[in-house]
Amino acid sequence: MDNESAAVEALKKIAEHEKECAARWGEAAVELRELKETTKTHARRWEKLAWLLVATMLSCALTIILGITNV
Repeated sequence: MDNESAAVEALKKIAEHEKECAARWGEAAVELRELKETTKTHARRWEKLAWLLVATMLSCALTIILGITNV
């Protein structure tokens, strides 16, 4: 094998490797996009739950304070 054919073979291997990496990166990008959407959905759900918890605690505290002062 001479230098020229070795260089051509190396270029072929590099091109094949880049092609495989591009395909993998495409798959990873799709998965990351889906993960981002899932994370946003879960964050919205937990934020709603947190506000419900805060509102419940505030109403309970207000009820206790009004009960103590007999208003």
